[in-house]
Amino acid sequence: MLADQFEQIIQQRRSNRLFDETISVDDAVIERSLARAILSPNSSNMQLWEFHWIQSPEKKAEFHALCLGQSAAKNPAHLVVFVTRQDHWKQHAQWNLDQIKNALKGKEAGKREKRGMQYYGQLMPLLYRQDIFGIFTLIRRAMCFFMGIRKPFMRFGGKADQRVMVHKSCALAAQTFMLSIASEGYDTCPMEGFDAVRVKKALNLPAGAEINMIISVGKGTEAGIWGERFRIPFNEVVIKH
Repeated sequence: MLADQFEQIIQQRRSNRLFDETISVDDAVIERSLARAILSPNSSNMQLWEFHWIQSPEKKAEFHALCLGQSAAKNPAHLVVFVTRQDHWKQHAQWNLDQIKNALKGKEAGKREKRGMQYYGQLMPLLYRQDIFGIFTLIRRAMCFFMGIRKPFMRFGGKADQRVMVHKSCALAAQTFMLSIASEGYDTCPMEGFDAVRVKKALNLPAGAEINMIISVGKGTEAGIWGERFRIPFNEVVIKH
Protein backbone atom coordinates (compact mmCIF):
# COMPACT_ATOMS: atom_id res chain seq x y z
CA MET A 1 0.00 0.00 0.00
CA LEU A 2 3.06 2.27 0.27
CA ALA A 3 4.52 1.25 -3.10
CA ASP A 4 3.61 4.50 -4.87
CA GLN A 5 5.22 6.64 -2.17
CA PHE A 6 8.34 4.46 -2.15
CA GLU A 7 8.58 4.65 -5.93
CA GLN A 8 8.44 8.44 -5.68
CA ILE A 9 11.24 8.49 -3.10
CA ILE A 10 13.42 6.17 -5.21
CA GLN A 11 12.91 8.27 -8.33
CA GLN A 12 13.46 11.51 -6.43
CA ARG A 13 16.73 10.45 -4.81
CA ARG A 14 19.68 11.57 -6.88
CA SER A 15 23.24 12.33 -5.84
CA ASN A 16 23.28 16.12 -5.75
CA ARG A 17 26.68 17.81 -5.71
CA LEU A 18 25.69 21.44 -5.27
CA PHE A 19 23.41 22.67 -2.49
CA ASP A 20 21.43 25.86 -2.08
CA GLU A 21 23.18 27.73 0.73
CA THR A 22 20.10 29.86 1.42
CA ILE A 23 18.02 26.84 2.47
CA SER A 24 18.78 25.19 5.79
CA VAL A 25 17.90 21.66 6.87
CA ASP A 26 16.39 21.48 10.33
CA ASP A 27 18.23 19.34 12.86
CA ALA A 28 15.04 17.34 13.41
CA VAL A 29 15.26 16.05 9.82
CA ILE A 30 18.72 14.64 10.48
CA GLU A 31 17.67 13.24 13.85
CA ARG A 32 14.69 11.41 12.32
CA SER A 33 16.79 10.08 9.48
CA LEU A 34 19.54 8.84 11.79
CA ALA A 35 16.92 7.19 14.00
CA ARG A 36 15.60 5.41 10.90
CA ALA A 37 19.14 4.43 9.89
CA ILE A 38 19.60 2.76 13.26
CA LEU A 39 16.66 0.49 12.38
CA SER A 40 18.46 -0.81 9.28
CA PRO A 41 19.09 -4.54 8.92
CA ASN A 42 22.56 -5.52 10.05
CA SER A 43 24.57 -8.68 10.64
CA SER A 44 23.46 -10.52 13.80
CA ASN A 45 22.07 -7.27 15.23
CA MET A 46 25.62 -6.41 16.25
CA GLN A 47 25.20 -2.80 15.02
CA LEU A 48 28.93 -2.26 14.59
CA TRP A 49 28.56 1.29 13.34
CA GLU A 50 28.68 4.92 14.40
CA PHE A 51 27.22 7.98 12.67
CA HIS A 52 29.24 11.15 13.19
CA TRP A 53 27.07 14.21 12.55
CA ILE A 54 29.13 17.20 11.40
CA GLN A 55 27.24 20.42 12.21
CA SER A 56 29.56 23.33 12.94
CA PRO A 57 30.69 25.60 10.07
CA GLU A 58 34.31 25.20 11.15
CA LYS A 59 34.15 21.41 11.10
CA LYS A 60 32.32 21.38 7.77
CA ALA A 61 35.02 23.60 6.27
CA GLU A 62 37.65 21.19 7.58
CA PHE A 63 35.84 18.26 6.03
CA HIS A 64 35.59 19.99 2.66
CA ALA A 65 39.36 19.75 2.50
CA LEU A 66 39.38 16.19 3.83
CA CYS A 67 36.90 15.25 1.09
CA LEU A 68 39.50 16.43 -1.44
CA GLY A 69 37.67 19.64 -2.27
CA GLN A 70 34.62 17.92 -3.75
CA SER A 71 31.77 20.25 -4.62
CA ALA A 72 29.35 18.02 -2.69
CA ALA A 73 31.27 18.81 0.50
CA LYS A 74 31.65 22.53 -0.15
CA ASN A 75 28.41 23.96 1.22
CA PRO A 76 26.19 21.21 2.69
CA ALA A 77 23.77 21.95 5.48
CA HIS A 78 25.07 18.84 7.26
CA LEU A 79 27.61 16.07 6.84
CA VAL A 80 27.31 12.58 8.32
CA VAL A 81 30.29 10.25 8.49
CA PHE A 82 29.34 6.57 8.54
CA VAL A 83 31.91 4.63 10.52
CA THR A 84 32.36 0.90 11.12
CA ARG A 85 33.31 -0.17 14.64
CA GLN A 86 34.49 -3.75 14.32
CA ASP A 87 36.44 -3.15 17.53
CA HIS A 88 33.15 -2.89 19.49
CA TRP A 89 32.13 -6.50 18.85
CA LYS A 90 32.68 -7.63 22.45
CA GLN A 91 30.56 -4.87 24.02
CA HIS A 92 27.79 -5.30 21.45
CA ALA A 93 27.70 -9.08 21.81
CA GLN A 94 27.34 -8.61 25.57
CA TRP A 95 24.63 -5.99 25.01
CA ASN A 96 22.62 -8.43 22.89
CA LEU A 97 23.12 -11.14 25.48
CA ASP A 98 21.86 -8.79 28.19
CA GLN A 99 18.76 -7.95 26.13
CA ILE A 100 17.82 -11.63 25.97
CA LYS A 101 18.38 -12.14 29.68
CA ASN A 102 16.46 -8.98 30.62
CA ALA A 103 13.50 -10.02 28.46
CA LEU A 104 13.15 -13.22 30.45
CA LYS A 105 12.24 -11.22 33.58
CA GLY A 106 13.12 -14.09 35.87
CA LYS A 107 11.43 -16.75 33.74
CA GLU A 108 13.21 -19.92 32.70
CA ALA A 109 14.89 -19.65 29.31
CA GLY A 110 13.17 -21.48 26.48
CA LYS A 111 14.77 -23.07 23.42
CA ARG A 112 14.89 -19.79 21.49
CA GLU A 113 16.41 -17.85 24.40
CA LYS A 114 19.00 -20.56 25.02
CA ARG A 115 19.99 -20.47 21.37
CA GLY A 116 20.25 -16.69 21.51
CA MET A 117 22.44 -16.76 24.60
CA GLN A 118 24.69 -19.37 23.01
CA TYR A 119 24.80 -17.31 19.82
CA TYR A 120 26.04 -14.13 21.52
CA GLY A 121 27.95 -15.81 24.32
CA GLN A 122 29.87 -18.33 22.24
CA LEU A 123 29.45 -17.90 18.48
CA MET A 124 30.08 -14.15 18.28
CA PRO A 125 33.38 -14.39 20.20
CA LEU A 126 34.43 -17.23 17.89
CA LEU A 127 33.41 -15.16 14.87
CA TYR A 128 35.11 -11.89 15.82
CA ARG A 129 37.97 -12.61 18.21
CA GLN A 130 41.47 -11.82 16.94
CA ASP A 131 44.92 -12.46 18.35
CA ILE A 132 48.40 -11.37 17.29
CA PHE A 133 49.38 -14.91 16.28
CA GLY A 134 46.33 -15.50 14.07
CA ILE A 135 45.28 -18.61 16.00
CA PHE A 136 41.57 -17.78 15.93
CA THR A 137 41.75 -17.12 12.19
CA LEU A 138 43.26 -20.60 11.69
CA ILE A 139 40.56 -22.15 13.89
CA ARG A 140 37.80 -20.46 11.90
CA ARG A 141 39.29 -21.45 8.55
CA ALA A 142 39.78 -25.04 9.69
CA MET A 143 36.17 -25.20 10.89
CA CYS A 144 34.90 -23.79 7.61
CA PHE A 145 36.98 -26.26 5.59
CA PHE A 146 36.05 -29.42 7.48
CA MET A 147 32.41 -28.51 8.13
CA GLY A 148 32.07 -27.46 4.49
CA ILE A 149 33.09 -30.90 3.25
CA ARG A 150 29.85 -32.50 4.44
CA LYS A 151 27.30 -29.68 3.99
CA PRO A 152 26.88 -26.03 3.02
CA PHE A 153 28.69 -23.91 5.59
CA MET A 154 29.44 -20.21 5.95
CA ARG A 155 33.02 -19.60 4.79
CA PHE A 156 34.36 -17.12 7.27
CA GLY A 157 37.98 -16.81 8.31
CA GLY A 158 40.11 -13.75 8.85
CA LYS A 159 39.82 -10.07 9.53
CA ALA A 160 39.05 -9.27 5.89
CA ASP A 161 35.81 -11.27 6.13
CA GLN A 162 34.85 -9.35 9.26
CA ARG A 163 35.58 -6.03 7.56
CA VAL A 164 33.38 -6.92 4.59
CA MET A 165 30.54 -7.90 6.92
CA VAL A 166 30.55 -4.73 9.03
CA HIS A 167 30.91 -2.49 5.97
CA LYS A 168 27.90 -4.15 4.34
CA SER A 169 25.80 -3.46 7.43
CA CYS A 170 27.01 0.14 7.64
CA ALA A 171 26.23 0.72 3.95
CA LEU A 172 22.68 -0.53 4.52
CA ALA A 173 22.30 2.10 7.25
CA ALA A 174 23.69 4.77 4.93
CA GLN A 175 21.15 3.87 2.24
CA THR A 176 18.30 4.04 4.76
CA PHE A 177 19.55 7.47 5.81
CA MET A 178 19.65 8.76 2.22
CA LEU A 179 16.17 7.46 1.42
CA SER A 180 14.89 9.06 4.62
CA ILE A 181 16.41 12.41 3.67
CA ALA A 182 14.78 12.12 0.23
CA SER A 183 11.42 11.43 1.88
CA GLU A 184 11.86 14.67 3.85
CA GLY A 185 12.28 16.66 0.62
CA TYR A 186 16.06 17.17 0.74
CA ASP A 187 19.06 15.77 -1.08
CA THR A 188 22.25 13.86 -0.37
CA CYS A 189 25.50 12.86 -1.97
CA PRO A 190 27.47 9.83 -0.74
CA MET A 191 31.23 10.31 -1.01
CA GLU A 192 34.01 7.76 -1.14
CA GLY A 193 36.68 10.27 -2.09
CA PHE A 194 38.30 11.36 1.17
CA ASP A 195 41.51 11.05 3.17
CA ALA A 196 40.51 8.25 5.54
CA VAL A 197 43.56 8.70 7.77
CA ARG A 198 42.90 12.41 8.32
CA VAL A 199 39.14 11.86 8.71
CA LYS A 200 39.78 9.36 11.49
CA LYS A 201 42.14 11.81 13.14
CA ALA A 202 39.61 14.66 12.83
CA LEU A 203 36.98 12.49 14.53
CA ASN A 204 39.43 11.18 17.13
CA LEU A 205 38.72 7.59 16.10
CA PRO A 206 40.85 4.61 17.20
CA ALA A 207 42.71 2.27 14.85
CA GLY A 208 39.87 -0.28 14.91
CA ALA A 209 37.38 2.15 13.34
CA GLU A 210 37.05 2.56 9.57
CA ILE A 211 35.29 5.13 7.41
CA ASN A 212 32.53 3.61 5.31
CA MET A 213 31.35 6.75 3.51
CA ILE A 214 30.60 10.43 4.08
CA ILE A 215 27.18 11.78 3.13
CA SER A 216 26.45 15.44 2.53
CA VAL A 217 22.92 16.76 3.08
CA GLY A 218 21.17 19.89 1.85
CA LYS A 219 18.63 21.26 -0.57
CA GLY A 220 19.96 20.27 -3.94
CA THR A 221 20.05 22.47 -7.02
CA GLU A 222 19.48 21.76 -10.69
CA ALA A 223 23.17 22.41 -11.33
CA GLY A 224 24.02 19.77 -8.73
CA ILE A 225 22.57 16.97 -10.87
CA TRP A 226 25.25 15.98 -13.33
CA GLY A 227 23.16 14.77 -16.23
CA GLU A 228 20.52 12.11 -16.75
CA ARG A 229 20.46 8.94 -14.70
CA PHE A 230 21.85 6.00 -16.68
CA ARG A 231 21.66 2.37 -15.60
CA ILE A 232 22.72 -0.85 -17.28
CA PRO A 233 19.56 -2.50 -18.68
CA PHE A 234 17.47 -4.66 -16.33
CA ASN A 235 17.96 -7.85 -18.36
CA GLU A 236 21.75 -7.52 -18.21
CA VAL A 237 21.98 -7.36 -14.43
CA VAL A 238 18.98 -9.48 -13.39
CA ILE A 239 19.71 -13.16 -14.02
CA LYS A 240 16.83 -15.55 -13.53
CA HIS A 241 17.50 -19.16 -12.46
